Amino acid sequence: MIELTLAQIAEIVGGTLHDVPDPDAKVTGTVEFDSREIGPGGLFLALPGARVDGHDFAATAIDKGAVAVLGARPVGVPAIVVPVSGETDNRVMALESDTDGTGAAVLGALGALAAYCTKTLAADGLTVVGVTGSAGKTSTKDLIAAVLRPLGETVAPPGSFNNEIGHPWTALRATASTKYLVLEMSARGEGHIAALAKVAPPRIGVELNVGTAHLGEFGSREAIARAKGELVEALPADGVAVLNADDAAVAAMASRTGARVVFYGTADADVRASDVVLDAQARASFTLHTAAGTAPVALKVHGEHQVHNALAAAAVGLECGATPAQVAEALSAAGAASPRRMDVFTTADGVTVVNDTYNANPDAMRAALRSLVLMSEHDADGARLPGRERRRTFAVLGEMGELGEESILEHDRLGRFLVRLDITSTICVGGSRAVHALWQGAVMEGSWGSEAVRVDTREEAVERLRAELQPGDLVLVKASKSEKMWEVAESLGPAAHTSQNEENTQGESPK
Repeated sequence: MIELTLAQIAEIVGGTLHDVPDPDAKVTGTVEFDSREIGPGGLFLALPGARVDGHDFAATAIDKGAVAVLGARPVGVPAIVVPVSGETDNRVMALESDTDGTGAAVLGALGALAAYCTKTLAADGLTVVGVTGSAGKTSTKDLIAAVLRPLGETVAPPGSFNNEIGHPWTALRATASTKYLVLEMSARGEGHIAALAKVAPPRIGVELNVGTAHLGEFGSREAIARAKGELVEALPADGVAVLNADDAAVAAMASRTGARVVFYGTADADVRASDVVLDAQARASFTLHTAAGTAPVALKVHGEHQVHNALAAAAVGLECGATPAQVAEALSAAGAASPRRMDVFTTADGVTVVNDTYNANPDAMRAALRSLVLMSEHDADGARLPGRERRRTFAVLGEMGELGEESILEHDRLGRFLVRLDITSTICVGGSRAVHALWQGAVMEGSWGSEAVRVDTREEAVERLRAELQPGDLVLVKASKSEKMWEVAESLGPAAHTSQNEENTQGESPK
């Protein structure tokens, strides 16, 4: 954040100063909504929550060095207080408990502050990159940041900080020395991305795909496409829209922007891949093709779907001045920067575990299952197994959330799909109708040879795995974040890496 006085911040957000002895005192630290993270010179954001109210921690934040509190009521310590209208903004996704408009008022102030700072920095050369799509936003955001960091100081959110809290919170991480700001943009309804784009206006917009994530909120893929396209509509005329040429709904967004369009994909795109080869852990190698030349890429991240994510990142890097060789080097060196996304580890007993429990939707589920099958065609040392021989595969799956009326049908389809892949054993975890449909779909396709069971709890799933797993087996654990299925994966061996703020998820959209 750029340094501002309390008086300046109050003017920007439309607030008034309370209990402030020095209006010219400057905020020189970070803006935090978690009082545990506040430090000297910071600004504490007092947000109401389902269990606690940030206003109750105002004094604690000041004691830890905060210059002031940004809230909706006086708190007895230095504060900037914004007016509450009494109405809840329907664009506020994160604060479902906000019944009196307090959260909307504070978030509106946070957004106004972020917009002021971002626009000020953009005038001095900051490039803002926005990323959206039904699947792959976080992985692509991480790859874009990896490509841009060699070109200059880059700010990107930890994990999936992508909603009305996490988006401006990340934007306020940018300072006068920041050259690139990479922002993940989520939506659970039309108008959400447009609102986020006003907080931190992007110059480069990356559209990944239009799938079925959040189908329950949107109602149709057409509505999802309209919402995702709000990103390219927000781009300036001298901006760049980076579009997935292999997704028809995304490619069609070219007509919705006045910005220059760059297509990426596997065929006939401006930035494309050829000669794609996957290794024993489903890590892709390919030749990167660009107008400026070609370069070999060998990804460290797992899954064939990462090829498209890498191409999107490559397109952004090229637009920001990187050479194909620089892009390829950065992509080849980038590991998984966010937790529980295709994290692969081997237990002491020789079992390979794929912890992909951060989120789930039908497209992501299928991609992860295909990766599991590909990995099973190689032994533990990476050598290709002869003939049709394969390692045993276990899919431990929980519910995919937010699919609305399509939930039962999509879970049934997934159950049938995984049997056609000849997964050795499937454990469906949970007692919901959706999980029952997943299990029943697998059973109905049982003639293909897959054994499917349903258990009520994660603990039961772990017990069953421990009784059945043998050295050399492969286990995929995947579900929506709300199902906490990482407890299953991490019970089998060392916990996957974690990131700062991982447990504080208020800045993320649920998935």
